[in-house]
Amino acid sequence: MSNRIILNPTSYHGKGAIAEIVNIARAQNFRHIFVCSDPDLVKFGVTAKVTDLLQAADIPYTVYSGIKPNPTIENVKDGVEAFKACGADSIVTIGGGSSMDTAKAIGIIIANPEFSDVRSLEGVAPTKHHAVPTIAVPTTAGTAAEVTINYVITDTEKERKFVCVDANDIPAVAIVDPEMMYSMPKGLTAATGMDALTHAIEGYTTLAAWEMTDMFHLEAIRLIAQNLRGAVENIPENREGMALAQYIAGMGFSNVGLGIAHSIAHTLGAHYDTPHGVACAMMLPIVMEYNQEYTGEKFREIARAMGVKGVDSMTQAEYRRAAIDAVRQLSADVGIPAKNEKVRAEDLDVLAADAYADACRPGNPRDTNVEDLKELYKQIMV
Repeated sequence: MSNRIILNPTSYHGKGAIAEIVNIARAQNFRHIFVCSDPDLVKFGVTAKVTDLLQAADIPYTVYSGIKPNPTIENVKDGVEAFKACGADSIVTIGGGSSMDTAKAIGIIIANPEFSDVRSLEGVAPTKHHAVPTIAVPTTAGTAAEVTINYVITDTEKERKFVCVDANDIPAVAIVDPEMMYSMPKGLTAATGMDALTHAIEGYTTLAAWEMTDMFHLEAIRLIAQNLRGAVENIPENREGMALAQYIAGMGFSNVGLGIAHSIAHTLGAHYDTPHGVACAMMLPIVMEYNQEYTGEKFREIARAMGVKGVDSMTQAEYRRAAIDAVRQLSADVGIPAKNEKVRAEDLDVLAADAYADACRPGNPRDTNVEDLKELYKQIMV
């Protein structure tokens, strides 16, 4: 069996990195840039940090901001039409996972018009051409969508999210500039940070994990444990640490997949519009408990990366409990609720079936079933 690694051809990291966008656009002779960003970032001037650079450099652009927090099929279709209408030849996407997932789908459909039915992209779609040249600028430290080959779209008609996995969708360039993240409110910083931690821990324990991705995931866990609390308080050096941590986590999980914490989080977002990072944070320690007997010695290294002392003198049961407790404590410290009052008993059959059908479920280290998934949902019910 061979292991594959796909990463951005180019990425820039550090304060002020967004200035590279002008250099890239000129070098690539972009004629008109389609700027894909969410309405709040436009409203509060975050998107303008990039568009001001384009304007000063006389590079034509059009802003598309018709994006919801859990981007929908309709968002993608509208974006495809807007891209065509303005005559764009490239994309700069600014935001969190919602903006980037929308941009990925738009870029793929423009380059592969036979997939104009957005639902046809679910799973591993056999696209032939790489997406439109895309520069991805994250404003949250969590999704790592700028370095992944995945994107998630919500089908509002069927009340479900579907995962698309396509090596052709990875942005050509990632610009990870922590200064673009300074305006994130505490709640969003906490939620996206816990999403990054879920990526790292699920990626580390997934069935496809191997030595190279383990290296990424353990370093991401260590950085998140050290920096998330401070990032929530908007301490600059901790913002920088989280910007790097979430990217490193993306380098790993994009190539080996995730597990059922994400499967369940996707359904909570689709059915109740629960923010993805909040849903991940609620489920991560619960799923870790469920999986612990199927993870070998990995929880010892998770505990160590989380900053737990004395793990080498602990029994297996002790270090597993220490790892789970450290994750649960971090989530509580940054203000993530442990329960979801929207989950109803009468919804459990549909929720569990949707989670079982989710593309992340097969990577879980413990084989699962619909009845087990129902029991996991019950643990977050009020």
